[in-house]
Amino acid sequence: MSKTILGISAFYHDSAAAIVQNGRIVAAAQEERFSRKKHDPRFPRLAINYCLEEAFVEPDEIDAIVFYDNPLMTWDRVVKNAIEAGPAGQAQFEKACRSVLGIKLWVADYVRKIVGSLGKLDRLLFTEHHMAHAASAFYPSPFEEAAIITLDGVGEWATTTLGAGRGRSVELIQEIQYPHSLGLLYSAITYYCGFKVNSGEYKLMGLAPYGEPVYADTIRKHLIDIKDDGSFRLNLEYFGFWNDLVMTNDAFAQLFGGPARQPESRITRREMNLAASVQAVLEDAVLRIARHVRKETGLNNCVLAGGVALNCVANGILLREGIFDDIWIQPAAGDAGGALGAALLVAHEYFEQPRVMNETGRDSQHGSYLGPAFSTDEVRAFLDRHGYAYERVVDDDERANRIATALAEGSVVGHFTGRMEFGPRALGARSIIGDPRRADTQSVMNLRIKYRESFRPFAPSVLAERIGDYFDLDRESPYMLLVAQVKPERQKPTDSLAFRDGKDDMLAVINQERSDIPAVTHVDYSARVQSVHADDNPDYHRLIKAFEAQTGCGVIVNTSFNVRGEPIVCTPADAFRCFMRTDMDMLVLEDCLLLKSNQTPLKDDENWRETYELD
Repeated sequence: MSKTILGISAFYHDSAAAIVQNGRIVAAAQEERFSRKKHDPRFPRLAINYCLEEAFVEPDEIDAIVFYDNPLMTWDRVVKNAIEAGPAGQAQFEKACRSVLGIKLWVADYVRKIVGSLGKLDRLLFTEHHMAHAASAFYPSPFEEAAIITLDGVGEWATTTLGAGRGRSVELIQEIQYPHSLGLLYSAITYYCGFKVNSGEYKLMGLAPYGEPVYADTIRKHLIDIKDDGSFRLNLEYFGFWNDLVMTNDAFAQLFGGPARQPESRITRREMNLAASVQAVLEDAVLRIARHVRKETGLNNCVLAGGVALNCVANGILLREGIFDDIWIQPAAGDAGGALGAALLVAHEYFEQPRVMNETGRDSQHGSYLGPAFSTDEVRAFLDRHGYAYERVVDDDERANRIATALAEGSVVGHFTGRMEFGPRALGARSIIGDPRRADTQSVMNLRIKYRESFRPFAPSVLAERIGDYFDLDRESPYMLLVAQVKPERQKPTDSLAFRDGKDDMLAVINQERSDIPAVTHVDYSARVQSVHADDNPDYHRLIKAFEAQTGCGVIVNTSFNVRGEPIVCTPADAFRCFMRTDMDMLVLEDCLLLKSNQTPLKDDENWRETYELD
């Protein structure tokens, strides 16, 4: 019997909505893409409206609406944590009360008021946070059965869970509870290094290759005790997240030689080495956990979710260790993906809907292209209404060749086609693209297009059929969640070791040609790989094929279509505004091509550098 399930995540960060019909994922999107507030935690009214429209259903036609965690269990943690923290934790307790008592316990009222209905059941269902993560990882995966690992900061109580998925059943068998958390350890050092918690962790990961893990033993000795089976405990004497409004305390600062780095100040050797050190500790913990769950379940494959599962460096190491035959990571592994997991869990376990598997043996996430699309007519109506100059190129091959030529000549291109991506990564539908063969592409795109820190690497989009020609990777990586080494024969020697011995000029290192695709080769010769399959995104695949035909290179640079602090663009208007605010040379809006040289400067009264809070 047909069932339609709406999943919702909200009120912490990265609110989202997802809709599942007959066990099939129909739509999913983060609220931030519509509201234009990055990591928007508010009730996802706009994302829900999109999902309902995409599924062609009214609220009262929905069979069930489900929230991605259990507020009562969260309240239990808040109260018990306050008792443990004592008077020192009063400010934190008051803040938590406003969130849980003021908002989370009244989710059903929010849904009824804003959506207009609680669906046919006339009541809101709740999952547990890590069950939603587990479901989001297992059900869309290509595996009939798999071990499950979820890792994040904290759900209600759990921070780490282990389990197994078989058929349409998900079972969690072990967990580690708050305050002991790999996610909170990583976030604490993110905070100490001057980056924003729940936003800047990926910066710390990108910074790690510039340093050496000289603090790894200190972290293991003083901050976290990791057992052989992957279980761990934090030493709370060094952390403030459990009894204060900051992540780290004075003891933490004393341990690492002084106060935390101030945001936007110069990055020093200490931050580079701290990033390398906590990354090494995290990788060690993940491998121990993986070996343990493999032993406990006896299963050959593994799926992962939770914010820590977005650490693509650790994922790549896990794959190379060969603990499992294969792994699959939920593209929206953080809290946004909880909306999808909650909907899938109710579909398969509550309503006993059959699990929909991809007949080709690939996953059923549809390339994670689950957001809104805009027709050519809609794009042209927008451009004509505002009088923006454009050229329509209807023929797919001609358009791909025109874009490829622009890239080969050094242009930076905003690429907006098809359905928007679900999750934090741009995968070609809402991307800024460039030529990977140019050594200065990384610094140019960081400083003149993205307006962000110059050390941050860009990802390669590579033809799926050519991935092994460029990277030490023997399988697809469609969601940019695996890091692999550039092939040795493509690498070029650099003086990176001299940099590590004392030179602090990061730009000089960034601009070195480390391979024949230098713009996507990180300082340690690694790359965060996105493989592009023709079945997932034929337009993007066609473009890279055209670039390869012209240049001999089957790779292009891919970064998200936004500036620093801005959510990835959603609409043609978002894309045009970002195009005009940056030094991009060309904008592709479906089959319409726009050149910057043909545009009238934008009359922009908004000070967008203040509008978008720095990430």
